[in-house]
Amino acid sequence: MSNKQFEEFYWPGLRAIFMAMIDEGLVPFPFAEGKYTRRLKQITDTPKSGVVWWFDQTDMAEAKKYLGNVSCIVGNVPTSIVKTGTVDQVKEACRKLIETCAPGGGYILAGGASIDKGKMENLKAMQESASEYGVYKKSKK
Repeated sequence: MSNKQFEEFYWPGLRAIFMAMIDEGLVPFPFAEGKYTRRLKQITDTPKSGVVWWFDQTDMAEAKKYLGNVSCIVGNVPTSIVKTGTVDQVKEACRKLIETCAPGGGYILAGGASIDKGKMENLKAMQESASEYGVYKKSKK
Protein backbone atom coordinates (compact mmCIF):
# COMPACT_ATOMS: atom_id res chain seq x y z
CA MET A 1 0.00 0.00 0.00
CA SER A 2 1.37 3.40 -0.90
CA ASN A 3 1.75 6.16 1.65
CA LYS A 4 -1.06 8.04 -0.07
CA GLN A 5 -3.38 5.00 0.17
CA PHE A 6 -2.40 4.50 3.81
CA GLU A 7 -3.14 8.14 4.59
CA GLU A 8 -6.42 8.23 2.67
CA PHE A 9 -7.95 4.82 3.34
CA TYR A 10 -6.22 2.94 6.16
CA TRP A 11 -5.11 5.45 8.78
CA PRO A 12 -8.39 7.42 9.18
CA GLY A 13 -10.35 4.28 10.11
CA LEU A 14 -7.64 2.91 12.37
CA ARG A 15 -7.21 6.28 14.06
CA ALA A 16 -10.97 6.52 14.63
CA ILE A 17 -10.90 3.12 16.35
CA PHE A 18 -7.94 4.21 18.48
CA MET A 19 -9.70 7.45 19.43
CA ALA A 20 -12.87 5.58 20.41
CA MET A 21 -10.81 3.23 22.57
CA ILE A 22 -8.95 6.15 24.19
CA ASP A 23 -12.26 7.91 24.85
CA GLU A 24 -13.35 4.78 26.76
CA GLY A 25 -10.21 4.86 28.89
CA LEU A 26 -8.36 2.13 26.99
CA VAL A 27 -4.83 2.26 25.59
CA PRO A 28 -4.53 0.76 22.10
CA PHE A 29 -1.48 -1.49 21.71
CA PRO A 30 -1.15 -2.16 17.96
CA PHE A 31 1.47 -4.51 16.57
CA ALA A 32 3.10 -3.03 13.47
CA GLU A 33 4.32 -6.15 11.71
CA GLY A 34 7.11 -5.85 9.19
CA LYS A 35 8.67 -2.51 8.36
CA TYR A 36 6.58 0.49 9.43
CA THR A 37 9.23 3.19 9.17
CA ARG A 38 7.59 5.05 6.30
CA ARG A 39 4.33 5.31 8.30
CA LEU A 40 5.82 6.86 11.44
CA LYS A 41 5.09 10.49 10.62
CA GLN A 42 1.44 9.67 9.91
CA ILE A 43 0.83 7.70 13.11
CA THR A 44 1.92 10.54 15.39
CA ASP A 45 -1.62 11.91 15.07
CA THR A 46 -2.85 10.55 18.41
CA PRO A 47 -3.03 12.03 21.91
CA LYS A 48 0.16 11.98 23.97
CA SER A 49 0.49 8.63 25.80
CA GLY A 50 -2.67 7.44 24.07
CA VAL A 51 -1.19 4.57 22.06
CA VAL A 52 1.60 2.04 22.71
CA TRP A 53 3.21 0.94 19.43
CA TRP A 54 4.87 -2.49 19.18
CA PHE A 55 7.26 -2.67 16.24
CA ASP A 56 8.68 -5.67 14.43
CA GLN A 57 11.25 -4.47 11.87
CA THR A 58 10.89 -0.70 12.02
CA ASP A 59 13.91 1.60 12.24
CA MET A 60 13.74 2.28 15.97
CA ALA A 61 15.86 5.44 15.82
CA GLU A 62 13.21 6.85 13.49
CA ALA A 63 10.41 5.51 15.72
CA LYS A 64 11.96 7.28 18.71
CA LYS A 65 12.40 10.46 16.66
CA TYR A 66 8.77 10.59 15.54
CA LEU A 67 6.96 8.94 18.44
CA GLY A 68 9.24 9.56 21.41
CA ASN A 69 7.13 12.47 22.66
CA VAL A 70 3.80 10.92 21.67
CA SER A 71 3.75 7.18 22.35
CA CYS A 72 5.53 4.44 24.19
CA ILE A 73 7.39 2.21 21.73
CA VAL A 74 8.06 -1.50 22.15
CA GLY A 75 10.04 -4.24 20.52
CA ASN A 76 12.31 -4.81 17.60
CA VAL A 77 14.72 -7.37 19.05
CA PRO A 78 15.04 -9.45 15.86
CA THR A 79 13.28 -12.81 16.06
CA SER A 80 15.99 -14.32 13.89
CA ILE A 81 18.67 -13.44 16.43
CA VAL A 82 16.64 -14.75 19.36
CA LYS A 83 16.00 -18.03 17.54
CA THR A 84 19.35 -18.66 15.87
CA GLY A 85 21.87 -16.11 17.16
CA THR A 86 24.36 -16.20 19.97
CA VAL A 87 23.98 -14.77 23.45
CA ASP A 88 26.46 -12.02 22.51
CA GLN A 89 24.44 -11.11 19.41
CA VAL A 90 21.25 -10.87 21.46
CA LYS A 91 22.91 -8.73 24.13
CA GLU A 92 24.39 -6.41 21.51
CA ALA A 93 21.04 -5.99 19.74
CA CYS A 94 19.35 -5.26 23.07
CA ARG A 95 22.05 -2.82 24.14
CA LYS A 96 21.76 -0.87 20.89
CA LEU A 97 17.97 -0.73 21.14
CA ILE A 98 18.07 0.47 24.74
CA GLU A 99 20.70 3.10 23.96
CA THR A 100 18.64 4.32 21.01
CA CYS A 101 15.13 4.14 22.43
CA ALA A 102 15.30 4.45 26.21
CA PRO A 103 16.61 8.02 26.73
CA GLY A 104 13.77 10.11 28.09
CA GLY A 105 11.66 7.02 28.83
CA GLY A 106 8.93 5.41 26.83
CA TYR A 107 10.63 2.23 25.60
CA ILE A 108 9.91 -1.42 26.42
CA LEU A 109 12.46 -4.01 25.32
CA ALA A 110 10.70 -6.92 23.59
CA GLY A 111 11.00 -9.18 20.61
CA GLY A 112 10.10 -7.76 17.24
CA ALA A 113 7.67 -10.63 16.71
CA SER A 114 7.00 -13.99 18.26
CA ILE A 115 10.00 -15.27 20.16
CA ASP A 116 8.29 -18.11 21.97
CA LYS A 117 10.54 -20.63 20.22
CA GLY A 118 13.73 -18.69 20.86
CA LYS A 119 16.73 -20.32 22.45
CA MET A 120 16.36 -20.28 26.23
CA GLU A 121 19.85 -18.82 26.67
CA ASN A 122 18.94 -16.00 24.26
CA LEU A 123 15.69 -15.23 26.07
CA LYS A 124 17.67 -15.09 29.29
CA ALA A 125 20.19 -12.79 27.57
CA MET A 126 17.34 -10.41 26.69
CA GLN A 127 16.27 -10.29 30.33
CA GLU A 128 19.84 -9.77 31.50
CA SER A 129 20.32 -6.98 28.94
CA ALA A 130 17.21 -5.22 30.17
CA SER A 131 18.55 -5.37 33.73
CA GLU A 132 22.05 -4.31 32.75
CA TYR A 133 21.34 -1.55 30.23
CA GLY A 134 17.73 -0.61 30.75
CA VAL A 135 17.40 0.77 34.25
CA TYR A 136 15.74 4.17 34.31
CA LYS A 137 17.32 6.44 36.89
CA LYS A 138 15.84 9.50 38.47
CA SER A 139 17.58 12.67 37.47
CA LYS A 140 19.20 14.66 40.27
CA LYS A 141 17.67 18.08 40.77
